[in-house]
Amino acid sequence: MKKIVIYTLPLVALQSHAAGFQLNAQSATGLGRAYAGDAIIADNASVVSKNAAAMSLIDKPMFSVGAVNIASQVDFSNIRYTPPSSTTQVIDDTGLDNSTLVPNAHLVYPLEGTKWTLGATVHSNFGTDVEFEDSFEAPIFGGKTYLSSINAGFSAAYQLNEAWSLGGGIDIIYGEGEISRTPNSANPLRIDADGVGLGFNLGVAYVVDENNRFGLSYRYSPELTAEGDVYAWEQGKTDSVDIPLPDIVEFSGYHKLNAKWAAHYSLQYVAWSEFDKLTSENYSTSIKDYEWKNAGHVSVGVTHYLNKDIELRAGYMYDLSPVDQISSLSIPDTDRHWFTFGGSYAATDQLTLDLSIGYLTGEQAAINESQAIVDEYNIEATVNASAWLFGAQLNYSF
Repeated sequence: MKKIVIYTLPLVALQSHAAGFQLNAQSATGLGRAYAGDAIIADNASVVSKNAAAMSLIDKPMFSVGAVNIASQVDFSNIRYTPPSSTTQVIDDTGLDNSTLVPNAHLVYPLEGTKWTLGATVHSNFGTDVEFEDSFEAPIFGGKTYLSSINAGFSAAYQLNEAWSLGGGIDIIYGEGEISRTPNSANPLRIDADGVGLGFNLGVAYVVDENNRFGLSYRYSPELTAEGDVYAWEQGKTDSVDIPLPDIVEFSGYHKLNAKWAAHYSLQYVAWSEFDKLTSENYSTSIKDYEWKNAGHVSVGVTHYLNKDIELRAGYMYDLSPVDQISSLSIPDTDRHWFTFGGSYAATDQLTLDLSIGYLTGEQAAINESQAIVDEYNIEATVNASAWLFGAQLNYSF
């Protein structure tokens, strides 16, 4: 079992906008192409967050800093709530909206006269923030579900020859979580815990020629054992909760078709089956079952090199939901479609500005969730989700 004791991070609250509670907000450049080709394009320092090996494609020191703003909307309708020993209640439609700024920063530094390149990155791979009003009539399923994380990574790449490069690094993952449900005062669910875990990443880059290249990366994510205040239903109080995080594999390709156009794509696999339940070593039963399935996304994009100063890009992503047999009102996930557009402007030979916009729409999904404490509660609902994403980034080479 991947288990690491963790400490504290009250840094940023994140509304998840990729499937599950994964975040895709590592760069504004990537957003503009729906992150298609991100593990190999290497047009700025943000590549260190996707594939360390591809840092070898950058020939001079570069720093990238930016942020992605996520404005999301989740609507619940046809809500039917059945508490113990009671008839089914129809609850009014309700909506949740959230706007969150997710920052990122990246550095790539080739070591002059060697085949080595070093890199560092600060970004987030996971997060969610869902909170219902106190007046919501099914508090055992509503309440608050919050998870935030920051990934601080340090990587190195080695160029074996003109075609092949290898890379890898360590990831220090800071995170905190807060969950609250209040079906009654005697048996609430309250979690307020935080900490840090250690992961790693590996990558390979293969350059066929100046117009074609491929990248492959693997990211190991630890199971975080967060310490704090944990009170789970009738099991009483303890001081830790285990939060499993999924490993991620990504394959990307880039093909420059002519002087003006390039096509690129990515396939990402996320091992969400590792997120099976929330547990504590001090409890005899799980706190919450999820039993998700492995999922991922497919993205395709194009880049248009308008002139020496301006690049335009666009992309589409189909993002698969990991939700399987057990659905949840607190993480209302569905398959998602991304439509994105962006561009880069070279203000000088050293400074580039990237801007991007994306629209995400989720397929309508049905939720049927049960929770047994002493007696069984049930809720059914229909969920629709969408989001607008806006990104900005500065890239400086020196």
